[in-house]
Amino acid sequence: MREQIVEIGAAGALLAGALTRPDGDGRHPSALLINGSGPIDRDSAMPGMALGLGRALAVALADHDCVVLRYDKRGVGTSHGDYLSAGFHDECRDAAAALAALRAHPAVDPERVFVVGHSTGAVVAANLVQAVPPPAGYVLLAGAAQPGDQVMAWQSGRIAATLPRLLRPLGPVLVRRQARERDRIRRSTADRHDRMPRSRLTDRWLREYLAHDPGPDLAAIDRPVLAITGGKDIQVDPADVARIGRLVTGPFDGEVPTDLTHLLRRDPGPPGLWRYRGQLSRPIDGWVTERIVAWVRVHLAS
Repeated sequence: MREQIVEIGAAGALLAGALTRPDGDGRHPSALLINGSGPIDRDSAMPGMALGLGRALAVALADHDCVVLRYDKRGVGTSHGDYLSAGFHDECRDAAAALAALRAHPAVDPERVFVVGHSTGAVVAANLVQAVPPPAGYVLLAGAAQPGDQVMAWQSGRIAATLPRLLRPLGPVLVRRQARERDRIRRSTADRHDRMPRSRLTDRWLREYLAHDPGPDLAAIDRPVLAITGGKDIQVDPADVARIGRLVTGPFDGEVPTDLTHLLRRDPGPPGLWRYRGQLSRPIDGWVTERIVAWVRVHLAS
């Protein structure tokens, strides 16, 4: 297994990434990893959260003859640009630029390039159906099938319902407050607040995401799709796995593992945002990477 630093020419920014490849010559199937929302780097980490998907996926797939490209978002890590000026549509365009760069690499078979997206990265991955040509396959981890506005409303209600018992009376207050915030964002014409922390999603990003409906993109996908959302996900409705299956027209595999959370860890306890810290002390669940590897070998390895 070898790893090299690569540069990705995107509109208005030069993105930095890492290309992990198996030993040996020739052209290989390959994967592009697209992370979720926030200032996330190539290893799926941001301040206060180290998801760890990037490295785990790169190692697992490189061990099975696949090349993997993962990259720092603009303005994150060693990528150029300004994270706080980027919107959701910018992230879609950056992913398209990364897909083109991966296809052009001499170690990559351009006809066997698939995408792996996590959380809102899965929504971005589905949007790559508009690339010419589109990816050869899609792995959607905790991916939504509904408009962003509905996703965030469901998320608010689910988080409120899974608060610890002593805090549960505050749930309705939380739901109302977040509904007001979504209303403010829809009316906003600003890109960002002054002095806003880097970890926050900007008004522009949220406004674009709230208005985005992944349904048409999913309905246009006629390539193999693997969708995985945990039964204890509180940020994306697990029922969206079935919705994705009804929308796509290519070969479809859907999984809803009972104890899997949005962070791709198993947790036998009750679902809840307050349990994330303990989950992050453990690595990505090995079943997730094993399932992706097995799916790739069936659909794209030959």
